[in-house]
Amino acid sequence: MLELGLHDADKLVAVAHALSTRARVDMLRLLAGQKMNVVEMAEALQLPVSTVANNVKVLEAAGLIHTELVPATRGAMKVCSRKADDIHIALDMAGSVPVQGLKLYEIEMPVGHYSDCEVQPTCGMASEDGMIIREDEPSSFYHPKHIGAQIIWLREGYLEYLLPLEVPAGAAIASLELSMELCAEAPGYNNSWPSDITLWVNGVEAGTWTSPGDFGDRRGRLNPPWWPDGLTQYGQLVTWRIDRHGTALDLERVSGVTLDHLQLSLRPSIRVRIGVKPDAAHQGGINLFGTRFGDYNQDIKARIYYSEPE
Repeated sequence: MLELGLHDADKLVAVAHALSTRARVDMLRLLAGQKMNVVEMAEALQLPVSTVANNVKVLEAAGLIHTELVPATRGAMKVCSRKADDIHIALDMAGSVPVQGLKLYEIEMPVGHYSDCEVQPTCGMASEDGMIIREDEPSSFYHPKHIGAQIIWLREGYLEYLLPLEVPAGAAIASLELSMELCAEAPGYNNSWPSDITLWVNGVEAGTWTSPGDFGDRRGRLNPPWWPDGLTQYGQLVTWRIDRHGTALDLERVSGVTLDHLQLSLRPSIRVRIGVKPDAAHQGGINLFGTRFGDYNQDIKARIYYSEPE
């Protein structure tokens, strides 16, 4: 089941858009319990292959289908499968995201403003104007120009950020949400290239998201004109939420790590690390997108809901 709420407005809009035409709804119906390629769907729906291919991109961007390239008689063909059989949209936020009666502290950290890193090739970074360090040279990640990065990629290792925590002394924190646009890192790109990407908060491993691939079958909506086709283009917007009950990833529980484990009240900042563990089952690297790359106009965003001290 795919669960959506009003706190994740971008994803909700993407899904609503994907379901807004009869053709895309019919394509989801065809994929019930089976995989089909673009040509097969075009024949079943009596639509041009180009029309079906464009609609596949919309459904994939919304996270409703998964695609993979498989060998064909001439080159490769795109095979599609449905990612969810049910979609639940929660418009009543009570009981899902603690908003009512609480204060919100929100901060967005540019992806280039990491405070620590450990990086192995393939690796690099770019701004909206061009490459800003020497590619595949880990020592370049300590160059002062890294703060201007709008896309960062690495095959192994991690990036760590210190996010200021500016809530009143004695405030009772109800939840912490961290969201960012991510995908795997493959040579060029490979939409079927899984990577286990893990989040740590204050040194505590909170949960792992498996990116299905390094997405490059279309241009990212925000990518600058100079960025070449044939490279990574966009990611998926991933949200971790940690509260008193555990950690959820895109509203699905992934671990028993709670706010108590993070000890947020003991420091004026939150240490956020994103990386691929050396023993991960899928060591497929990371692409991290800023406001000028990919599909989502955001960097690393933190939302903290809290109640004022009495």
